[in-house]
Amino acid sequence: MLTLIRRHFVARASAYYALIAMTLLVMLPTFSLAPPGEQLTHIKAKDFITVHTRNAPTTYYEGRQGPTGFEYELMHRFADYLGVSLNLDASHYPESVLPAVREKGDLGAAALPLLPNTPGIHYTRPIIQMQPLVVYRRGLNGIQAPSDLVGLEIGTLSGAGTGEALRNLQRIHPALSWKESNELEVAELLARVENGTLDAAVIFEHQFRLNRLFFPNVERGFTLGDPLSMAWALPTGRGLGLLEAANNFLQDLQESGTLDRLVSRYFGHDDYLEYVGTRTFLAHLDSRLPEYTELFKQAARETAFDWQLLAAVGYQESHWDPEAVSPTGVRGLMMLTHPTASEMGISDRRDPAQSIDGGARYLRSIKDRLPENITGDDRLYMAMAAYNVGLGHLYDARNIVEMRGGDPNSWEDVRAALPLLQQREWHSQTRYGYARGGEPVIYVCNIRRYYEMIQYVERSRQQFFQLEQTPVNDDPLFLFELVPPLD
Repeated sequence: MLTLIRRHFVARASAYYALIAMTLLVMLPTFSLAPPGEQLTHIKAKDFITVHTRNAPTTYYEGRQGPTGFEYELMHRFADYLGVSLNLDASHYPESVLPAVREKGDLGAAALPLLPNTPGIHYTRPIIQMQPLVVYRRGLNGIQAPSDLVGLEIGTLSGAGTGEALRNLQRIHPALSWKESNELEVAELLARVENGTLDAAVIFEHQFRLNRLFFPNVERGFTLGDPLSMAWALPTGRGLGLLEAANNFLQDLQESGTLDRLVSRYFGHDDYLEYVGTRTFLAHLDSRLPEYTELFKQAARETAFDWQLLAAVGYQESHWDPEAVSPTGVRGLMMLTHPTASEMGISDRRDPAQSIDGGARYLRSIKDRLPENITGDDRLYMAMAAYNVGLGHLYDARNIVEMRGGDPNSWEDVRAALPLLQQREWHSQTRYGYARGGEPVIYVCNIRRYYEMIQYVERSRQQFFQLEQTPVNDDPLFLFELVPPLD
């Protein structure tokens, strides 16, 4: 799934690179005759680069461990690339970024749509693709096509690029009307859809992916128009040195795979949320996990695991229910078998502290017993699989991998071999025989998803406001400017 997401954001951008390069060449005669590296030389002389940005979850915000956000990661890396410090002006909304770049420089990075003919602005090569998306309040039926938007209370952000998609649609449906705001951010817009102030909104798909977990009553509708490219903005008339440096930097990020990884980290949350059960998961995060967080952290300190990973294992095992019991007799929050509990010195499997401690130590013991040549994430995933299916069956799957000419130290190869333990042709050749080998594959996949979601929620709670704390004005035009119908 994450590979598809990366392709959606990054690979599609490649098709635009040649077009953008040609556009820039066409624009070259309008550039001033400033020395090629004037702006870059100035930045290096003052030893910092000023970036105009926005305080938003897709861009930049202050997290528990300091500044973070998708574009902040890029800005920080670019400053390092130039060998200067990073100076942020995060006081902007989308519409105010470009004027600040024109007047003050040095660079704008705020989920800006690439519009090549913008006066006074150079754009870098595309970073990711931004697809406009219609979202609407759960319970509104029949929101399936652009014509269904006529008559609805629709909101979007000024200057973000989504308004242009609506204007293009309005040419086909003149009765269409909507409201634009230059004082809100995406999360605030979605809050108004959630609470009924708006019926629908037009945002970008990656923004919905990032915010969706916190707005379970907002439904994904349909994409609107063609995707836009996210790019950085630089002022014209100050040479092309900084533009060339930024383009080289972004190209290096893409070719090294770093851009893919950042996209996955920040925007890789979408289709599986319904599979997990968004509302149930959020409810359990609020009602159950806080009671056991310190126990997970203590176990993590003693076993050198990330506490959020241990919490993800606990959620997969029992949904953080210390009274959980399976038909086969495993029980407790970490669902320990009687022999495993005895091995770990656990006297009461229903005691959360003992269960979490025993489960963490058991996972550590499995990981430590694996061959030394299994390393990194491969080692972790195999340990989790063995926690579920047993170490013996894991070794059997590794042997099958060898029989098939694969790499027994690769989780990808072992994952493909585990389901074969259900087939007589293969399990008859193993030491421990039949196993429901498909289960540990799903087990590891689920834990990875839960782990990612816990990390995401913990990170996002630092900058997403709670819905009940969101001020809502009864005036539907509050903070919005009406775009009237054409007819």
